[in-house]
Amino acid sequence: MKRITWLSPADAPDWFPDPESALDEPPGLLAAGGDLAPHRLLAAYRRGIFPWYSPGQPVLWWAPDPREVLFPAEFRRSRSLDKAMRNRGVSVTFDCDFTAVIDACAAPRDTAGGTWITPEMRAAYVALHALGYAHSVEAWRDGTLIGGLYGVALGGIFFGESMFARERDASKIALATLVGTCAARDIHLIDCQLASAHLRSLGSRPVPRREFAACLVRFGTTGRPKHWT
Repeated sequence: MKRITWLSPADAPDWFPDPESALDEPPGLLAAGGDLAPHRLLAAYRRGIFPWYSPGQPVLWWAPDPREVLFPAEFRRSRSLDKAMRNRGVSVTFDCDFTAVIDACAAPRDTAGGTWITPEMRAAYVALHALGYAHSVEAWRDGTLIGGLYGVALGGIFFGESMFARERDASKIALATLVGTCAARDIHLIDCQLASAHLRSLGSRPVPRREFAACLVRFGTTGRPKHWT
């Protein structure tokens, strides 16, 4: 019978159980506890593991099967999105205002009463951004932030965390712009973690966890961190 592993802050920060030992129910739950120190977070991503938990819970670590991914070449850029990018006066920047993006992603949504981006999570990713590992993409209109996304870049993989839009198509424009720069940034895969109708409409698809693990090896999760400005 599978059981989750409990991590202690005293455990080696780069130690995690094998993702193949994750629970079937809830799907992909692998471990609980530990902390969100940069070394532990980076060690998790390099193994295909990410944190996701609600306020009041310990840190929960996940490795779902299947894993939702987006290969840049498979991104579906519709004619309506092309039109929006040409005609709506939206400009896109990278790493220009990371804290504003993560705060916007953490804001309550109309469809949900809370947020999983706790103050501890926010602080952890702001720290990763300062180290050059976490990045944001911002969509602006007339100097006002209207959409964006953030995630972690390691080697040839961008691990997407969250996105938001205050205007129609704003997050899509941010993602489309990121996809358009993937080749220059040597990014071969965007990790979407879990499926959604929104992501599927843009070309994401599920891959088995073992295939995702092979992608981690194939595309690499090492290399020097850098800002995207």
